[in-house]
Amino acid sequence: MDRRTALKLFASLSACIALPPVFAAASKPRVTVIGAGIVGSSAAYYLSKAGADVTVIDQQAPASHSTLGTFAWLNASWAKQPKHYHYLNQLGLSQWRALQAELSIPIDWHGSIEWFESTQRNQRLSEQILEQQRWGERSSMIHADAIRELEPNIVIDDATVAAFAQNDGAVDPVQASKQLLDAAIRLGAKVHFPEAALAPVLRNERLIGVETNLRTIPSDFVVVASGADPQLPERFSGLPLPQRSTPGVIAFSEPTERILHSVVAAPGVHLHQRADGVVVIGEQDGPPEGQAHTMRLQNRPNRFPNQSLALQHGRQLLTRASQYFPALQELTLADVVIGWRPLPLDGHPVLGASLKRPEVFIAVMHSGVCLGPLAGQIIASELIYQIPVEGIEQFGPDRQFASTVRY
Repeated sequence: MDRRTALKLFASLSACIALPPVFAAASKPRVTVIGAGIVGSSAAYYLSKAGADVTVIDQQAPASHSTLGTFAWLNASWAKQPKHYHYLNQLGLSQWRALQAELSIPIDWHGSIEWFESTQRNQRLSEQILEQQRWGERSSMIHADAIRELEPNIVIDDATVAAFAQNDGAVDPVQASKQLLDAAIRLGAKVHFPEAALAPVLRNERLIGVETNLRTIPSDFVVVASGADPQLPERFSGLPLPQRSTPGVIAFSEPTERILHSVVAAPGVHLHQRADGVVVIGEQDGPPEGQAHTMRLQNRPNRFPNQSLALQHGRQLLTRASQYFPALQELTLADVVIGWRPLPLDGHPVLGASLKRPEVFIAVMHSGVCLGPLAGQIIASELIYQIPVEGIEQFGPDRQFASTVRY
């Protein structure tokens, strides 16, 4: 996918989803969406706009697992490699801007500032930013004075040089998911939780429904947007989906006066401040290796064993962040969670129908926040309008998954 193809893809999707619903009430395709996080909520919204009879189920509650524990940085950064994946993320950001106007979702578009502790790594970052510029990204390297102009409360060394990406932003993914679901409900979608998907119901190898812990839901199509769950995509698609989903601690402050403006990716910590005043702080390193941590994390919990341990981890993040923004020392933490990144083995999204079961569309990705609305458009185009989306074939669930470390 080159840039011209990517732009054509976005234009064709926009035109497609702008069409009125194409199905009469009696002939609406029945679509069950498994997962009510940002990807599932986006799918539910665009499918409902396209005229589908949509049922959303979630085993916990909307936006309560992977979406709850995400840093929610909207970006098409140097890490989004190779070029076709980078362009997909650029389209993702464009779709967020369109969705913001459509549903009044609060998004902070103040760019991002990123640098590393290592001089060698910063030099490589400079080279990667040059590549970003060739790919059409509004990025540049800026020096300490320019950084301080963007972030008056920051404390940095005069020798600091950082990458500034003007197109980047941040969103509250829980609020966005709920707004998308509310909009889908207004269009006729039904949302049920807690309700866990168990298995596909098949007749002559064709999907006819979804078996849950409560009932069987008649379905013509299923969208599996189950986040970091390693079992459901394979169970429904009949294909292995190797993942290396990783945990990370995310801390949320009580609302406070404006301290930060941009997304700041500093050595050892990521942070940004939402429109509601909440400061979001994410760790970079992940959990230490060891049997105790492995055992504690094996069931992918969102919560720590107790509040004291959660606050201990949160205060550690707050201490790191306060090196750069001393005003953060006065913050009160409102919540600390363990986030789980749904990360297929090769680091790229799984976005497409299964060749083995074409009624099953898999939508599992990191970053689901960046790509959620675009994924919802693609799902509606493929399932409801029956218009194949050119350029996403390489993200299909039938591909070979080579292990690649990019994050």
